[in-house]
Amino acid sequence: MNFDLIVKTATLADGRIADIGIKGDKIAAIEPKIEAEAGRVIDATGNLVSAPFVDPHFHMDATLSYGIPRINASGTLLEGIALWGELKPLLTHEAVKQRALAYCDWAVSMGLLAIRTHVDTCDDRLLAVEALLEVKKEVAPYIDLQLVAFPQDGLYRAPNARENTIRALDLGADIVGGIPHFERTMEDGRRSLTELCEIAAKRGLMVDIHCDETDDPLSRHIEQLAYETQRLGLQGRVAGSHLTSMHSMDNYYVSKLIPLIAEAQVSAIPNPLINIMLQGRHDSYPKRRGMTRVPEMLKAGIRVGWGQDCVLDPWYSLGTADMLDVAFMGLHVAQMSSPADMARCFDMVTNVNAAIMGLDHLGMEVGKTASMVMLDAGNPIEAIRLRAERLCVIAKGKVVAERPKRDTALNIAGRPSSINRRHRA
Repeated sequence: MNFDLIVKTATLADGRIADIGIKGDKIAAIEPKIEAEAGRVIDATGNLVSAPFVDPHFHMDATLSYGIPRINASGTLLEGIALWGELKPLLTHEAVKQRALAYCDWAVSMGLLAIRTHVDTCDDRLLAVEALLEVKKEVAPYIDLQLVAFPQDGLYRAPNARENTIRALDLGADIVGGIPHFERTMEDGRRSLTELCEIAAKRGLMVDIHCDETDDPLSRHIEQLAYETQRLGLQGRVAGSHLTSMHSMDNYYVSKLIPLIAEAQVSAIPNPLINIMLQGRHDSYPKRRGMTRVPEMLKAGIRVGWGQDCVLDPWYSLGTADMLDVAFMGLHVAQMSSPADMARCFDMVTNVNAAIMGLDHLGMEVGKTASMVMLDAGNPIEAIRLRAERLCVIAKGKVVAERPKRDTALNIAGRPSSINRRHRA
């Protein structure tokens, strides 16, 4: 068999050394040694070649808008929401689209080839929805982009939000979103979950809810989400994002709650960079970490993936589209320090996130889509430790980003060092 592209001597995430043969947009072979003709051969020289990075939680309509019209002075979630309300009337179709496309270019350079973005449906113009639908088409050759119809200001709290959310789904948004803890009352939050899940069930769609993103231990909408998932037969199609209130909940209640989430097959998407920045702002000391109970949920068999959430927007003043940064922060906050846990964090920002998004075509297996990233690292743990450079990014069989490997490091005096920049155990 001839190939369009062969990646030689790649170290896979499971430690195997293999050649990867690509034909068209598919992985056609993964073998210890491939002897065949190819349009191009890339020598990985033992570097890690993995499935692409995947972000299951982002806000592309707001990204790269930091400082417009002002900066979030308190650093709180609520001021961020208020600031987004000030920014929305200033948005234009072209500005949203151009910022989103700029972010997508940035993402590709980091090997981030699948993104689920929430898009606010509380603006009657649905300007951002229409702009991101156009972006989705334009980036389709290299990024799998999913849009969540997200009533940022509350399905019932914001005028026309319910109607606009349905309109957004009619226009082509992929997933049903919501924010029950931001409704006027707990009861409104509960009702919103019931209606949103019913809409998803009727349309055959997935659900991704901003759920209990608060330090309030009495915010327990995840319980209702798990109930509705089972009642409507949505198992495996629902995600609860953030879930930060679980950090503050009574341990006895959580001992009941976690099995309910597992039984309903609801996925969890904590966003460690943003959760650790926004939560606990009302605490003096000790300050709560403000992230959900990741190790406990993993132990219960719940599917948990790390999300980026924000980059340079009203909620977060940093970010680089680097899912290794996300995994690095996540393993620290969740205290996932064992080798197995650290390797698992890498899997969470690749394969697990792809599974949460229903992207069964991604992965380092024959027959899967040929999307992958070569990292200047020897294994997943080293990749996280170094936030390793992306040496080559392949999207759907095409090389879309490359950079030369730097074989030397600079010492303190600025002289090239003979010691390899990476240290492999």
